[in-house]
Amino acid sequence: MEDPKRLEEGSPHAPIVAGDQKPEATVVELRSVNENEKTTKEYEEPNVGENLILLKKKSKRVATLDAFRGLTIVLMILVDDAGSVYERIDHSPWNGCTLADFVMPFFLFIVGVAIALALKRVPNMKYAVRKIIIRTLKMLFWGILLQGGYSHAPSDLDYGVDMKKIRWCGILQRIALVYMIVALIETFTTKLRPTVIEPGHFSIFSAYRWQWLGGFIAFLIYMITTFTLYVPDWSFTVHHDHKSETYNVECGMRGHLGPACNAVGYVDRQVWGINHLYSQPVWIRLKACTLSSPESGPLRPNAPNWCRAPFEPEGLLSSISAILSGVIGIHYGHVLIHFKGHAERLKQWVSMGVGLLIIAILLHFTDAIPINKQLYSISYVCFTAGAAGIVFSAFYILIDVWGKRTPFLLFEWIGMNAMLVFVLGAQGILAGFVNGWYYESADNNLVNWIQDHVFIDVWNSERVGSLLYVIFAEITFWGVLSGILHKLGIYWKL
Repeated sequence: MEDPKRLEEGSPHAPIVAGDQKPEATVVELRSVNENEKTTKEYEEPNVGENLILLKKKSKRVATLDAFRGLTIVLMILVDDAGSVYERIDHSPWNGCTLADFVMPFFLFIVGVAIALALKRVPNMKYAVRKIIIRTLKMLFWGILLQGGYSHAPSDLDYGVDMKKIRWCGILQRIALVYMIVALIETFTTKLRPTVIEPGHFSIFSAYRWQWLGGFIAFLIYMITTFTLYVPDWSFTVHHDHKSETYNVECGMRGHLGPACNAVGYVDRQVWGINHLYSQPVWIRLKACTLSSPESGPLRPNAPNWCRAPFEPEGLLSSISAILSGVIGIHYGHVLIHFKGHAERLKQWVSMGVGLLIIAILLHFTDAIPINKQLYSISYVCFTAGAAGIVFSAFYILIDVWGKRTPFLLFEWIGMNAMLVFVLGAQGILAGFVNGWYYESADNNLVNWIQDHVFIDVWNSERVGSLLYVIFAEITFWGVLSGILHKLGIYWKL
């Protein structure tokens, strides 16, 4: 697999790089590439063209990018594997925002930051576009393979998927779409970028107006479709115990933001087909569906029909809205490129982060547009992007300004090999492989034995034991392994 650093260096139209920043690797792989990780070290990078020109520069790596990406992977593992016993940190059943709801927008935010750094020079536009398309296709392939239903790891040892029910959407698929759109805009506007930013707090916005225009178009498409598309009545069939039962959902309305009749779900049912949507939506934990809300439990006897229906949380219309998360991230990357001083960068970052949080809170608490991850509402975009900006700024102060790098090394190591940890760890592929070696019964395997006897039995609590298992047997394990691979110079790249 190829090194993303080869993609885009050396355009005469590129903006002036702030200070001693080293170009970051493109985020297609959910991580920055770690070549010459030393803080200050000469390195050579080829200019992609017909003639190969070696350039030498001094660089200081921005460790915050790796640490932030690692934090996002850690959050994903935590909420996925501990959310079953601490469902209050799992995705919000509908309106609201929990710890799990920050994972996707944090990914998209750091995608945008790294695209700005990776594509600040594009000497060969055709080559850059080709690489963007190829990497997009790679992410789509891995996304469908991991979340389309083919892999049943780690709990089930069988594999394969009925193509009549394959799930086309997922985490990597959404990242692929956002990456492709934002990266192509950045590439095609190479010659329109300024070399020097004019004084003024808002000059950075006007300098990259084409990126913001792309985000505004995505905003318009999402808002117009959400509030004007007519959603008719619909039905679905549930198959169980060799019999089928069909349920009807009455709608016939526009602009509805509830679970049953929203335009986001309607678009996905029309585009993908209802059998290709996520079959276990989190709305089943709503009070309308179960007495155990906000935790899982048996359905109420009089639960609405839509409680049993599939819904795609990474669908088409909501992914168009998610483009805004990438656009906001790329803005943070542009600030990193053009502003040399720590104070100037932080002023831009923090002010925007706070502004986005205020907008989101106003929209949510006035009930104008509630914060909703399943719909990827505009208030949700603003709230999570604002939070990402604040966390990114805090990491930057601690790691790159104050030099407190050691406490965040585990995040940094995971961030350097995020694709590997995502596939083998977050998606349970390694655990599924280990589970394949069992004694007498499939449940009698090493993973279950460690979880039950080393953690749950010792603490005499399934909740505490499961949480400690996730922290030490998963997150710490992957952090140490990533650190070892980093020392050996081994990285999984797309």
